[in-house]
Order: sequence, then structure tokens, then C-alpha cells
Amino acid sequence: MLVRYLQVALLVRIASEGARVALVVLAVDRTRSTGYGGALSAALLVPSVLAAPLAGALADRVRRRRLFHVGGLVFYGTGLGAVALLVGRVPAPAALLVASAAGCCTPLLTGGLTSLLSDLLPPTALSRGFSLDAVSYNLAGMAGPALASGLAVSTGPDRALVLLGAGAVVGGLLVFALPLGPRTGGSRALRPADLGAAAVLLVRDPPLRSLTWASGVGQLGIGALPVISVLLAAHYRTPWAAGGLMTALALGSLTGSLAYAWRPWGSRRPERTVIGMLCATGVALALVPCADNVAVAAGGFALAGCCTGPLFAALLAGRDRYAPPAVRTQVFTLGAGIKSTFAAGGAALAGCWQSPGSGSLVLAAAGCQVAAAVLGACLLRGQKETKAKCPPSTTKARR
Repeated sequence: MLVRYLQVALLVRIASEGARVALVVLAVDRTRSTGYGGALSAALLVPSVLAAPLAGALADRVRRRRLFHVGGLVFYGTGLGAVALLVGRVPAPAALLVASAAGCCTPLLTGGLTSLLSDLLPPTALSRGFSLDAVSYNLAGMAGPALASGLAVSTGPDRALVLLGAGAVVGGLLVFALPLGPRTGGSRALRPADLGAAAVLLVRDPPLRSLTWASGVGQLGIGALPVISVLLAAHYRTPWAAGGLMTALALGSLTGSLAYAWRPWGSRRPERTVIGMLCATGVALALVPCADNVAVAAGGFALAGCCTGPLFAALLAGRDRYAPPAVRTQVFTLGAGIKSTFAAGGAALAGCWQSPGSGSLVLAAAGCQVAAAVLGACLLRGQKETKAKCPPSTTKARR
């Protein structure tokens, strides 16, 4: 069953990662405007953060879950194909509107899919399942942009975007092969208060708030790394390092995720694994300014990536462990949206604050990881009392 799930996850997430590149290439090809391409990419991403609470709340309450997820993923893929036909041929606002509509389904590609794992796998296989799900994110992050670039060169940017959308549609249809039964007891009407249910948990529940805000603050530093890698490439006078350092980070994250999937640890207290890996990531990044050549710097990025792999897998496992069944999907989608927001903020801050130099920025990114770990430990206060009132092992209770 895990293999079927991973087929769905890889298809739709590769399409999502590749679309960000294909949209920019398409806009430049047809309109010669990189600004339009950036606007299209933003139109696809920004609504995902805003729509996360609603998408998660609907997924938690709809009775025919399989049909709901199929519809969302197919709509996303169809939207990409429609944008490919509209860009440069209709007024820009119309194409941006279609891209925004497709972007509203993005939470179902990320946290929405991940939240299904506890219904598809036995409790003993969940740790490995979340680790391999983290691997799917890593593979999509590497393969999506490369595939989009290759398809754009070989078939044209419009066909590249259509093919990526077709991949998302196929992935959505494969959800029919997953054994997701109808929700027992029927669906409950969505109320305005339901949209804030997960947000309240992420503030009041000690383990969930620790996982959410610690990983978010850590993303401030991780989101800045693409900008930092460009500065490091200039510092070492090595142009390939601008992308090479990020590739080293991605390969390290893939390695760490696979290692954690092979032998997971800390499954009883995933929040502690997240805190420990945040510290380790900070230490690895702090070594980069000491490197006297780009190869050693790449090693530091790869080592940091090895720590982020288990961190992400433990984060997913923690969300599942501590989120009540009634708002589980919403916790996943909202948590993913918060992480994306922090990452975008980190990239923006690094872009505006380049005067201290690459070394100082790397240390700042490392400091974000340590600060996030400290914050996570502080936010765990009151966990014992919470566990006494409501055991966190909701997965076993559900099953």
C-alpha cells in the first residue's frame, strides 16, 4: 500500500515543483517578461498558504474522502494545463486567476496527502512511512525543476507545463487505488469556528506548538540558503556552487531521510528528535564559514541536509501522533503553510540583508536552527499535564 501512495505523492509533487520553473520559462518565452513569470509562480504558491485551513477542514469532514482528494489533485493538474494555454494569449489577470485557483489545491498535494498515511498503514509501519514520504519531497524537489527544464528544452515550455499537469492528473486518479473508505457517521457541516480549530491546537497543545513553531523558525534559515549559496559562489569564485551547494543540501536530506526510514529512532517522542536535529543542523551550517574551499563548504551543506531529513520525517510523525482525528488533515495543511511562510520570509530577509557578507549570513542561518531548538524546548512546557488528560497516541486510538 505504501508503494501505491508513494506513486501518487511523487507524481503530484514532481508536478508541483516543476511547475514553478515551467511557469517562469513559459512567461519569458511568450511575453519576454520575467516579472510575469514570477507573478505566475507566486499566484500558484501564495493561495496554498491562505487556503490551507479551509482545504484541511474540508478534508477532515467530507464523507467521500477518496473522491475529494481525487478531485483536488485532478483540478490542480488541469489548472496547470489551462495556464499553459492562456499565458500570452489572454490578459494577464485571467491567467493569474486560473493559476491562483489551481494553487488553492496545493495543500492537498503536501499535508493533505501525508495525513492519509495513518489510515493506509498499520501503526508499526508509520515511522517508516513518514520517512519515505519525506523522501518523496526530496526527490520531487530535485527531479521536478530538472524535468521541467528538460521538457521545456525538448518539447517547448507550454508542452512541458501540460505534461507536468498531466502527471498530476494521473497521480490524482491513482488515489482511487488507495483503500480510503467513507468517513463513518457522515460528514458534518463546516462552521466558521472549524477553520480555526487547528490554529488553536498549534498554539495551546505543547507538543504540536513545539513542533510547529520550532520547525517554522528553523525554516527562516533554510529558506535563506538559496540566496546564501549564490553569495558563497561569488566568494569562492565558483559559479557552479550557486546551484551545487543546494544540490548538496538536497542530496544530504535524501540520504538522511533514507537512513531514518531504514532505522527510525525517537518515534515515541518525535518532538525531541525535531529539537535535536535542529541543533545538529545549526552546528553543521556553522562549520561552513570555516571552509577554505567550496568542496568543504558543500560538505557542510550536505551534513546539514543529513540532519534535515530525519527532522522532517519526525515532524510529520509528530503531527500525526498528536493531532486529534477531527482536525488531523487541517493540522498537516496549516503546519505546511506555516513552514512555507517562514521559508519565504527567510529568503526575503537574506535578499535584503546581504551587506554583512556570506559568512555572517550562514552563521545567522545556523543561529536560526539553534534558536528554533531552544524555542521548541521552551514550548514543550506543560506536556506532561497534557498527556495525562489526553494520551497523544491518537493513531492507535483511531485504529
